[in-house]
Amino acid sequence: KSLHKLLGKFAGGGNAVYIKALCFHIIDLPVDEHHKLHPTDINGINKTAGEWYHILYNNVYGIRSCVLRLTNTYGPRMRVKDARQTFLGIWIRQILEGNTIKVFGDGRQLRDFNYVDDVVDAMLAAALSEKTNGQIYNLGSSEHISLEELAKKIIELNGRGEFEKVDFPADRKAIDIGDYYADFGKIHEDLDWKPGIKLDDGLGRTIEFYRENRTHYWTE
Repeated sequence: KSLHKLLGKFAGGGNAVYIKALCFHIIDLPVDEHHKLHPTDINGINKTAGEWYHILYNNVYGIRSCVLRLTNTYGPRMRVKDARQTFLGIWIRQILEGNTIKVFGDGRQLRDFNYVDDVVDAMLAAALSEKTNGQIYNLGSSEHISLEELAKKIIELNGRGEFEKVDFPADRKAIDIGDYYADFGKIHEDLDWKPGIKLDDGLGRTIEFYRENRTHYWTE
């Protein structure tokens, strides 16, 4: 009912852009929009349901909606006080506090990342285009990196620090998706979107932001 009211506000114009982070087991890489959906947890099921509510409202009720499936979004002002929303945030906090980064498993899991400015550009482009009505798009990056190499990169950009590999906690192991990186060819073709901020640049900006503003984002 609340979703119906929310989407009803778009009936007179504008485009509802539903944002979804990926939470499903990966079979084929890179992951495109046709990849089988196999949620690994309740969060993933809820996100998938939200995605299809938006597509249904577009197709049945004519309320302009589209879906953006996000990869790992990062940048200034992301949550860093814990790991509830992103592991990268807590890694940055750990390195700035002089603590050791904890890498779960063997560190060989592959990921891709999008800087927040690039994600906002994609959201705006999707909201303003008629091409996106009823469509699903992946965001992603052509830069793929293992978690071990990512930890090393953060330490290098910070100028100091260390990491260690640790066993997966049982609850995290059960929902780990393995390797993930996306095929963003569809949104590039339709909206001419592609990430503009390289990983080194984005991580450097992010680390510097939290170095200067840490007191506003977590309590020592």
